Amino acid sequence: QIKTIAIIAEGVPESQTRMFNKCAHDKGVGIIGPATVGGIKPGCFRIGNTGGMLDNIVMSKLYRPGSVAYVSKSGGMSNELNNIICRNSNGVYEGIAIGGDRYPGSLFIDHLLRYNDNPDVHILVLLGEVGGVDEYEVCKALKSGRITKPLVAWCIGTCASIFPYEVQFGHAGALAQAQLETAMAKNEALKEAGARVPKSFFEFGDEIRRVYDDAVSAGTLVPAPEPETPKIPMDYTWAKKLGLVRKPANFISSISDDRGQELSYGGMPISEVFDGDLGVGGVLSLLWFRRQLPPYASKFIEMILMVTADHGPAVSGAHNTIVTTRAGKDLVSSLVSGLLTIGPRFGGALDDAAVMFSEASDHGVDPEQFVKDMRKANKLIMGIGHRIKSLSNPDKRCEIIKDFARKHFKDNTILKFALAVEQVTTKKKANLILNVDGCIAVCFVDMLRSCGAFTIEEATELVANGCLNGLFVLGRSIGFIGHHLDQKRLKQGLYRH
Repeated sequence: QIKTIAIIAEGVPESQTRMFNKCAHDKGVGIIGPATVGGIKPGCFRIGNTGGMLDNIVMSKLYRPGSVAYVSKSGGMSNELNNIICRNSNGVYEGIAIGGDRYPGSLFIDHLLRYNDNPDVHILVLLGEVGGVDEYEVCKALKSGRITKPLVAWCIGTCASIFPYEVQFGHAGALAQAQLETAMAKNEALKEAGARVPKSFFEFGDEIRRVYDDAVSAGTLVPAPEPETPKIPMDYTWAKKLGLVRKPANFISSISDDRGQELSYGGMPISEVFDGDLGVGGVLSLLWFRRQLPPYASKFIEMILMVTADHGPAVSGAHNTIVTTRAGKDLVSSLVSGLLTIGPRFGGALDDAAVMFSEASDHGVDPEQFVKDMRKANKLIMGIGHRIKSLSNPDKRCEIIKDFARKHFKDNTILKFALAVEQVTTKKKANLILNVDGCIAVCFVDMLRSCGAFTIEEATELVANGCLNGLFVLGRSIGFIGHHLDQKRLKQGLYRH
């Protein structure tokens, strides 16, 4: 069962307040409020938003229990009490602001009796105010001996007597409707009942200090050793203004930078890119691999883009692009519709082909055994096979790529292995040749491994990250855009099959 409810809201209708106060009383539930900041038990918890920010909690030593417990009507003044008590004693044990409405859910006496019966509390503090008569219940408890611990009390609002008319202070209940409800009358009554009442609120802290010192001198209060003060993280906004921290980046990019005098690709200023005549292949190597590759490697990248740019209107990607264009869609939509067809059966075999051939070659697998193992596993050999081309009718694109690789690359190990596999597969069927996907894949791996810019591990990681398929996507985008523009130029209508 819930034991205590704090009602922070102000302006709660008094009829509703009396109704839920009675309901809470019948069910044994404590109410703090309405119109309160709540309460705090240092070292344990706080209910509501009393105590303020972290720096104030540490300054008022609300991170560990003291020996003084207070009850107040005002929430704002309860924060002031935290500070006053900390400066004039060993700190707050518990503090409650009951709220400034005319019918609070709990009264001063309810909390003071709890404090009086708690052996860890040695000093009681009451901060009342003008209006109401709840303080007189405290007077009765003092006179009857029900409250035995020293009580330091003050009722604020004594300045109301200088006005020629009744003054309504900030709280709904802060209005004296009779002489007994004035702050001066209640202060006098508390003093007569035995409470320690200062001459003014200015001396309130001094009175707490005197009572605390008396208790320590008498030995009834033994202050606990002061624990280490917890460190408060500096507010981020404030620390940023001081230049101590910076906002962490939402994402990090290491391939280009537009800060400084000029744009840079992979650390190379754009002016040097043009001065060095790096071309598209050189720019791609800087942005994709963060390395400046040898001229022949940049040229090979450009060759890949050229041979993969298009393969006629009948392939799935071009077909989709054309159909989408003829449906009246824009260039980006048409391009995307074509790109989304790229996969294992259309253009997306480059990465898998590179992995298959390079792993088999690296492990010293015999080409004929490699083909048998793939057949036994019921797996297709990626990069092998063509619908039309064969050894007697070779794909000119493959011949161009192989010739360039043999002429410029320092090593052609993976290409040689793939061609050995081709000799095995074409014995089964003439069109099971090393197709353009497979040819690009194995030559690209040889280029990465032999150009001097990458280790074998780095080259393997680049392939695993999808750079080969990326080259096909980039190259074929040229053709897809061309088909889109071609259909627009021809003013082709909606396609119906």
